[in-house]
Amino acid sequence: MSGAFQVIARRWRPQQFDEIVGQEHIVRTLKNAIETGRIGHAYLFVGPRGTGKTSTARIFAKALNCTNGPSVCPAPDDPICKAIVDGSCMDVIEIDAATNRSVEDAKKIRAECGFMPAQCRFKIYIIDEVHQLSKDAFNALLKVIEEPPAHVKFIFATTEADKVLETITSRCQRFEFQPIPEDKIAKRLRQITEQDGIDVSDDALLAIARLANGGMRDSQSILDQVISFCGKKISEKDVSDIYGLASKEQIEGLTAAMAAADYAGVVKFADEFVADGRDLLRVLKDAQARVREALLESIRENGVGKMLGTPMRTEQILRMLDTLQSGENSVKMGLSERANFEVCLLKATEQSRTRAIDSLIKDIAGLAAGTSEGNSKKKITAAP
Repeated sequence: MSGAFQVIARRWRPQQFDEIVGQEHIVRTLKNAIETGRIGHAYLFVGPRGTGKTSTARIFAKALNCTNGPSVCPAPDDPICKAIVDGSCMDVIEIDAATNRSVEDAKKIRAECGFMPAQCRFKIYIIDEVHQLSKDAFNALLKVIEEPPAHVKFIFATTEADKVLETITSRCQRFEFQPIPEDKIAKRLRQITEQDGIDVSDDALLAIARLANGGMRDSQSILDQVISFCGKKISEKDVSDIYGLASKEQIEGLTAAMAAADYAGVVKFADEFVADGRDLLRVLKDAQARVREALLESIRENGVGKMLGTPMRTEQILRMLDTLQSGENSVKMGLSERANFEVCLLKATEQSRTRAIDSLIKDIAGLAAGTSEGNSKKKITAAP
């Protein structure tokens, strides 16, 4: 073997700002800060897992510490950049707060801040999952985070910003990492598969992107597993079979049956999903996504949408979507997943056929007004 195998998520980890996908607002802000010299002393990166928080922190550290920097495009062959990537740079310290969360650990960081960097311009602390620090540890760091030495920078990353003390948050520049859109994930996966010589369909890549829930790292891990299962040729059916996904056509058929109030058709689709071993909770979420698209389409079309095959008012689609979302917990936590899944779909179908009382009153009032104008000789009196 020429070398140890590396998973896709490691081989394709971003090394430059321009390689970060789906966080353009953050990249632009950090680049401007470097170019204008307005570099803060503490940053808080917040967002779901796998959206690029730690990768961005490393690239920012390279940009600040590279030999000819600070620079928005640090040279890949720069010795300091290589050391940061390898984890051997003494002045860029990555800390996992889940295992270094005590007040003693915080005091150690505080003491180290007094020493000048050994080889770099800045001593940079990247603390991952910072919300795991104890309250005493947070308090021990307060002063040094607020007024650190000029040569020290802090970059905190967390998936649970609400657990970070407000006294820490207020001392940091906060950046919100957003879930990455599915089309951007699929585009990145296309680059990877073309480079690695993998024959994969666009529908298969979109299916993987759906599974990732906005996380690039999750999508790459899923792709690794699918390649291990399928080899060099991957279809949408392969992805669906491995992860229990319903196909795009099945989701469209299910939501069309619901819109047409075809109860027998809805139950038939539910039976197919169970027989094929599909993940019913995932099917429900995919149905929600389809109905949401129909809701937005009906709003754009002035209150009536046709995406689901049957013309439906915005109010009807909204009721269907609300019922699907309400039934999610029962499918996830209930004793009978299949029964709760079927009930949820049928309830959503039924709710989409009902009318809200206020809209009925409005329609009746409109009819009454039209009758009154058309027949001026008759006086219509309202019943008490």
